[in-house]
Amino acid sequence: MLRLLVLALLLANGVYFAWSQGLVRGYGFAPVAQSEPQRMAQQLRPEGLRILKPDEVRRLDAAPPAAPPVIPPAVPTVSANPPECLQAGLFNDAQTAVLRTKLQSAMPANSWLLDPVVEPARWIVYMGKYPTANALAKKRAELASLNLKFEALTNPALEIGLSLGGFQTQAAANTALANLSRRGVRTARVVQERAEVRGTLLKVPVADDAVKARLEEFKSALAGKPLRICKP
Repeated sequence: MLRLLVLALLLANGVYFAWSQGLVRGYGFAPVAQSEPQRMAQQLRPEGLRILKPDEVRRLDAAPPAAPPVIPPAVPTVSANPPECLQAGLFNDAQTAVLRTKLQSAMPANSWLLDPVVEPARWIVYMGKYPTANALAKKRAELASLNLKFEALTNPALEIGLSLGGFQTQAAANTALANLSRRGVRTARVVQERAEVRGTLLKVPVADDAVKARLEEFKSALAGKPLRICKP
């Protein structure tokens, strides 16, 4: 009985060996072939694969980890010139009508303002007119010796001369003249440098480079009045 069992085991092993090695494939008995030729075709440079030696593996394990690449922070885009508040004027009614038409056709409605403005009269303590520029320079030197400040005129009709201060009322200018007289000023007088002016003021609250470029396109509509930084 034991012999039969041993013979059966030997026969079974022989049959399994023949089956696993494909020796009986011609009779229809063989394991399913495990192959994926499509994956072989997808290999990238298989000839570059190299098996590392044990000492190479140890060197790689002992090497410090590579530092991550340093990525510089993004630099925000900044306009070359920061936005400004610009204004121009005053414009009379005819000039305002032309300017309004230009603004409505070329600028966003909320980017500009045309405000009615009353510019008060201006009175000054005036010295002049002097016959020559040398006479004016001599007077300036005298005022400097008295520690008095003076300023240029804005009304060409009063040239050659200078102003010792501007005021919104004639009464305030007269008071200033009296104080200057006590300090040795003898030839000054109060004159009206500018009458009250009513008109329209153009204001562009946020004028960046793009807005400034558009304003240049209809500069003629400004009637020769320059754009200036808004007064506080």
